[in-house]
Amino acid sequence: MKNKRIYILVIVIIILLLIPLIAMQYTQEVNWGANDFIIASFLLFGFAFTLEVIFRKVKSLKNRVILGLCLLLILVLIWAELAVGIFGSPLAGN
Repeated sequence: MKNKRIYILVIVIIILLLIPLIAMQYTQEVNWGANDFIIASFLLFGFAFTLEVIFRKVKSLKNRVILGLCLLLILVLIWAELAVGIFGSPLAGN
């Protein structure tokens, strides 16, 4: 069961990364470079494997949900900062 969950997470991440790759073939609106795919891969795989650690170590469903949502919020904030710079840090995109 545990390894099956990891395989599912990896497949979902690959599918998510294929979306901008395919979109780049049909529109000029999506313009990702190799660095964008590398950074997105690190963020998504880091999120997925940290979530897996939470699922394995935390037994309470309530605590799993809280930690999972906190982790998701961190992912969204980092992604938004890298994309448009909501905090104005030196890492901000555009």
